[in-house]
Amino acid sequence: MRLNVLKFALAAGIYAAGCVALATIASILGIPGFPEFTKFLISVYGFYGYSISWLGVIIGAFWGFVEGFIHLGVFAWVYNKLVG
Repeated sequence: MRLNVLKFALAAGIYAAGCVALATIASILGIPGFPEFTKFLISVYGFYGYSISWLGVIIGAFWGFVEGFIHLGVFAWVYNKLVG
């Protein structure tokens, strides 16, 4: 079964954006475990404006979407090449 690369990439981007946004919100609210994860995200996305703030939720969601779209879009493309 072949994957629709664009649809797979869009779904992955939306999922990754949601994960980063929710993790940032959880960190803002002080839920245990999330501040450590979002500090890691700062080391990755901090250069691009990400922070543990409400603006950081939007910036993190954007970069999460971009990364999810690209990485898993490439994954779906490679998968299709291997299958068929």
